[in-house]
Amino acid sequence: MRNPPPFRVPGMRGSFVAFASALLCTLCAATPLQVGVLDKDGQPVVDAVVVVITASKAAPSRPLPKEVTISQEKMRFVPAVSLVAPGAKAHFVNNDPWDHHVRASAAGVAQFDAGPGGSFELMISGKPEGKPGKTADAIFDKPGAVLLGCHLHNSMRGHVYVSDSPWAALTGPDGLAMLDAPDGAASIKVWHADQLIDIAPLQVMLGDGPAKATLQLNVVPRRKRI
Repeated sequence: MRNPPPFRVPGMRGSFVAFASALLCTLCAATPLQVGVLDKDGQPVVDAVVVVITASKAAPSRPLPKEVTISQEKMRFVPAVSLVAPGAKAHFVNNDPWDHHVRASAAGVAQFDAGPGGSFELMISGKPEGKPGKTADAIFDKPGAVLLGCHLHNSMRGHVYVSDSPWAALTGPDGLAMLDAPDGAASIKVWHADQLIDIAPLQVMLGDGPAKATLQLNVVPRRKRI
């Protein structure tokens, strides 16, 4: 008895080859990029958002998160800055024993604008002793920076940056952000909560090996409360 022929999907081999070729091309077309952000005095800046804008349709090796947890602890938002993709869900957790709000508005000079554009307000009860903190969720679907605050405690400030470019990263304490960006012409821009006037983007050409770039703010960011 002859064995039946192997099961085949018409065009599967060609599709697989095309997919594999596209995947390899995408992987080999990424350039390691290190971007440093300095303040007005030339010191490294932490929690600056670095965004690479390019015409490439390739998928990034490290997609931006679609879900993030932001805690309210010791009258602070932790982390102070969150970087997410459009449509991301934020889980707010109140780990303080007293009530908090989560008040959100597009960041900028006119803070906590009550008009349209993603503004919202949540009420989260204080954390009961010995039990998990109370929670509330929100969706961030509009690109740009969002200011977070608390209606009850005016000193509380935090930010969520919704990047419409998938190539974005936060700077660490050393002022550096590490990305894998597509080859070709690109524009690098930086956002920081204390930089109210946008600085000019940096135009670069990527593709000749690992690249480095530096951008400088026009301000010295305020020191975070510990």
